[in-house]
Amino acid sequence: MAPAMPNSVSPARPRAGDYLIASKRCELHNLERFLQMGKLVLTTGNLVHRLQRERGATNVFLGSGGTRFSSELSSMVRDSDQQQRAFEQELMEIHGTLTGQPTSTSLLNSIAAALHGLASLPDLRREVRSHSLPAEAAIHAYVERIGHLLTLVFDAAETVVDPAIASMMVAMVNLMQGKEMAGQERAWGSLGFSRGRFSHALSRRMTHLIDAQEQSFTVFTRFADTDLLTLWRSHNGEPWWQEIRRLRGLACSVNRDRSLDTGLADSWFALMTRRIDQLKELEDLVEDHFHRRCIERYTEARNALAHEEKLMESLDESGRAPDPVLVVCTAGEADSENVLPSSETGRRLGRSIMDLVQQQARRLDQVNQELNQAREALEDRRAIEKAAAILMQHQQVCESEAHKQLRRLAMDQGRKLPEVARSVLSMTGLLR
Repeated sequence: MAPAMPNSVSPARPRAGDYLIASKRCELHNLERFLQMGKLVLTTGNLVHRLQRERGATNVFLGSGGTRFSSELSSMVRDSDQQQRAFEQELMEIHGTLTGQPTSTSLLNSIAAALHGLASLPDLRREVRSHSLPAEAAIHAYVERIGHLLTLVFDAAETVVDPAIASMMVAMVNLMQGKEMAGQERAWGSLGFSRGRFSHALSRRMTHLIDAQEQSFTVFTRFADTDLLTLWRSHNGEPWWQEIRRLRGLACSVNRDRSLDTGLADSWFALMTRRIDQLKELEDLVEDHFHRRCIERYTEARNALAHEEKLMESLDESGRAPDPVLVVCTAGEADSENVLPSSETGRRLGRSIMDLVQQQARRLDQVNQELNQAREALEDRRAIEKAAAILMQHQQVCESEAHKQLRRLAMDQGRKLPEVARSVLSMTGLLR
């Protein structure tokens, strides 16, 4: 017979309360991390705006053979450099969080691509100044660098775990994407007007950019709140829109045999800059709402955690199910409703914890449903861009033609554009 073991303290058993508290702390940690990430998103948006202006001025400069926008371009480069330093500083402040506990390989990869593109900006600018780079190549170079920064914002949006913040991020991402398409429209339009003509390919590109803006802004309006929608309607009702539409008409359907007044380049750039600056004001407001919402949700989560910890302590300070309690009472007191037998006390405690578990489960289920709606919009955008990239690679077509083919397929098949994009992606997977 084995010798009796000495009395020892039994190891702690798993407790429901511990995991409820851990769930709340996990939620708080995620919000805290994204609150830091939100600051990077804000500085990224500001850097994108500066580079968009620099790109537009670059194409007036190159399209006019260096006779226009030389001093303006120098000023814009300084503004971009200043904002780039702010972006890099913000990135350094969360460097430990991003690299110490990485949560998204896509986000880390997009940050690396963005930094690599920014590091080569000085070389790009020198080529522009020396006129050793064609205007079309300069536009593509800026588009690529801005694209990496927008992908960073997109990947950051996919790490959000709160539906209210996620919806705001979807609105922001699509507003920024639409604004980028408007920026590209300004750049290509500046090139065409400064040259005094639009080729057939350039006109088609302008048409694509106009359509792409509308797609992004449509998603933006789905997720924007009432205040933002009011400002959006105000933006679309500005009197200068009539002149933009007139110039768009010249760019998209111009008679190839007739040259245009090159002075229209200045008017076009000024009008589109006015429009894009107004879109930036709207973007700033979205970012302000987003930042405040992040702080509100973090505060709510922190208070909820404190409340739940106190509640657990009140139910059972040790965190364990209580030992049976002997209730001593007289015969007359035993019938009182205020006195519970020890077994009933344990059952009440069990029900209290179970109520908290069920309440948390219901809340998380609702959160996931709302979060899935926001993530679906992000996944739609990613699927369309990936499908377009595949068509560009396999059919050797430009971006505008790839998107045109996707839209044509959607119309012919009577399906939504994201569905067609996913079909293209699935077929590509089968062919590999």
